[in-house]
Amino acid sequence: MWSAEMFEGHRARLRAVAYRMLGSASEADDAVQETWLRADRAGADGVDNIAGWLTTITGRVCLNLLRTRDRRREDPLESRPADPVTGDAPEQEAMLADAVGVALLVVLDRLSPAERLAFVLHDLFAVPFDEIAPLLERSPAAVRQLASRARRRVGGDGPRPQADPVRRRRAVEAFLAATRGGDFDALVGLLHPDVVLHADRFVVPTPEPITARGSGTVARGAMAATGRALFTGLALLDGAVGLVMAPHGRLALVLAFTFAEDGRISGIEVVADRERLAALDIAPLKD
Repeated sequence: MWSAEMFEGHRARLRAVAYRMLGSASEADDAVQETWLRADRAGADGVDNIAGWLTTITGRVCLNLLRTRDRRREDPLESRPADPVTGDAPEQEAMLADAVGVALLVVLDRLSPAERLAFVLHDLFAVPFDEIAPLLERSPAAVRQLASRARRRVGGDGPRPQADPVRRRRAVEAFLAATRGGDFDALVGLLHPDVVLHADRFVVPTPEPITARGSGTVARGAMAATGRALFTGLALLDGAVGLVMAPHGRLALVLAFTFAEDGRISGIEVVADRERLAALDIAPLKD
């Protein structure tokens, strides 16, 4: 007999599906609640695979939300990057983003709703193409093509990683960790004494771009961005290791790094200009 207790046994999986579809914990919770309402109204009589049935309902709910988001989304050129998540539990939201991968969420957000659904359900949750096809009103073969296209985007089809990626990755990881932890001395140690930071005018925003020079000055600026760092993760930016900041999985800005011969960070470019962000090839880092 169909019951709320049965549904609760599937909640964690459905929330995982919804989070990867939507990139927001609160929206994922709303989608799961809507799944429960729809499933409760329909009843499960004659349903052999409850898990698959609930997953496809969640997929349909998320697909509708993504399509609505796409219709409403406006990306004005002069707009401030999204602020970090606020509310009762931003740390939990940040931990969830870390567990899934901020860069993956950014790449998923760049897919069309149909590509995102096909990839998430098939590649991440092993839903067969013939079960996804009715949700998209397409043939299984067409859904397979959508998933394949999305897979190439997620895998990164841009420039090859630049030289010495392991050393640079460790430096960027350390920079993010020190920023999140508010460790001023660690930040200064990672930066070349003559480091230069450039931030475009959309980052704050300001009438003109911002330039900061010197390890102490740049480190103090990073300390002021601890909240944003919670929703920041490593990614490949045109083949180079950098950082993406993406509250709710939606790209707000990136940090690109250059390095001195001794391995310390000699330059940081912070980009929030929508046109420049759209032109970047962004991919998750592979282990």
